[in-house]
Amino acid sequence: MPKLPLTKPKVVAAKLQRIGFIKDHQSGSHLIMYNPKTKKRAVVPIHTKDLPKGTLSHILKESGISLEEFLKA
Repeated sequence: MPKLPLTKPKVVAAKLQRIGFIKDHQSGSHLIMYNPKTKKRAVVPIHTKDLPKGTLSHILKESGISLEEFLKA
């Protein structure tokens, strides 16, 4: 299994959009994305630094996306 990459939040949001998530709304520095097919939400903190690996792992878990699917997008 590949390791979690260090990724910028904007890249994570773009990959989630390619997978099928749409921007639901933004609350402060957090972007809330929603997938109408799976009815799942993902909260992406919008900052300039790379996301910590634990945060990226949590985003993938709450959105129901495998790491392989995320890396392909």
